[in-house]
Amino acid sequence: MIPIKPHAYAELPQDFYNLQNWQGFDNPLLVIENAELKKDLGLENIDKQKLLNIFNGSLSIESLKPLSMAYSGHQFGQYVEQLGDGRGLLFGQIDSSAGLIDIHLKGAGKTPYSRFGDGRAVLRSVIREYLCGEAMHALSIPTSRALMIIGSDEMVIREKSETAAMLARTAKTHIRFGNFEYFHYNNKPEYVKVLADFCIDNYPPYFSKSKNKYEEFFRSVVEQTACMIALWQANGFSHGVMNTDNMSILGETFDYGPYGFMEDYIPSYVCNHSDHQGRYAFKNQPYIGLWNCSALGHALSSLISEENQDEILKTYELFFQNKLAELYRKKLGFITSHNEDAQLIQGLLDIMESERLDYTNTFRNLSQALTETKTNELNSDVAVSWIKSYQERHNKESKSIAKKISLMNAINPKYILRNYMAQEVIEAAENSDFSAAEALIEVITCPYDELEQYEHFANRSPEWAKNLEISCSS
Repeated sequence: MIPIKPHAYAELPQDFYNLQNWQGFDNPLLVIENAELKKDLGLENIDKQKLLNIFNGSLSIESLKPLSMAYSGHQFGQYVEQLGDGRGLLFGQIDSSAGLIDIHLKGAGKTPYSRFGDGRAVLRSVIREYLCGEAMHALSIPTSRALMIIGSDEMVIREKSETAAMLARTAKTHIRFGNFEYFHYNNKPEYVKVLADFCIDNYPPYFSKSKNKYEEFFRSVVEQTACMIALWQANGFSHGVMNTDNMSILGETFDYGPYGFMEDYIPSYVCNHSDHQGRYAFKNQPYIGLWNCSALGHALSSLISEENQDEILKTYELFFQNKLAELYRKKLGFITSHNEDAQLIQGLLDIMESERLDYTNTFRNLSQALTETKTNELNSDVAVSWIKSYQERHNKESKSIAKKISLMNAINPKYILRNYMAQEVIEAAENSDFSAAEALIEVITCPYDELEQYEHFANRSPEWAKNLEISCSS
């Protein structure tokens, strides 16, 4: 028995979606299967070829009601009336040990929301999304993940001719801020309420049925969003396209496009070469998160008064700052909280910015400063002075140095997904070599471990590859 069932979203009124089939490939090819996720979802007994056939459409599950969702959103600050699933569909749900999980197919062909697109994804983009989902999951950042990549010999045109591919993606939900905006701006407040009630009913771990359930729903979304972005900042992650249609109501990172893990610490880093104004620069992500929550609040204005919206939005900064401060304290090896911590954290970031230090490696090697006056990165006069203050602060911590180092290594990754690594995997895969992908996946899913055979993955990127900007096209 295949435990994939129809998605509850299909029971909503027809204005919410379009029921449809999808376009599989004539000659599908299994590129990558996520064995760990497959087991987590209770699918380990389903043969990978059978699973491929199900996702490609050559083996049907009669009860399913696959659908493309209708939504709109603010893209680079401008409202776009209709977006929707233009190349994907909500395939079904699985009742897993972690609760209900969506199965979504990306690159499944045209839908009513495709506009002028072909509804396909390309191998390059689905590999990047697969890799980042696994990297983020290993870093304990809430994220969508991919179960399978299906390749093909079908050609599509982007900047050049590329092979089409399909991604079987999982997430706790695919409901976005833009789903609410769609009904608000189409003057259908009754459907805003229907959608809010659906979310409250279907995601009880996140939302309660209290007397002020809509206010509490919004408050939860604001908190989850703020905490997610604090995790992004602490790990040096840039999303690249923080449009409201790319924002999950459950605070999961998804819709990976031109993302990037920052290498040299440059707060103004922009990973998306289409973001000419730097709207979604690394340093702007916290503010954009608040801006997007404000846009969601406006879409909920038929349910929540402006006064209550403002009160809830004011909590965003507190959630964000508290979470980020907690993460940075842990990265510096502090168990307790002291007044000078904020100054120490900012002092380190200032040194990293002025000396263009590698963000990940500086934090990973910071434990050296517990016993030495210099580290592999921090060796300037200003840095040596900072280390002295840092050591004095650590004298207030009771744990042994060995325990502190162990705790620091458990939160400061040795390995991150640098864009040049993903590019090398893509180039190999485009030549039908998937072994590079398997090796990189092994590394990024064990980011805190010492992996002797993969030590070179911890090196700084070559100069040509630092802080690459990536295209939106996929």
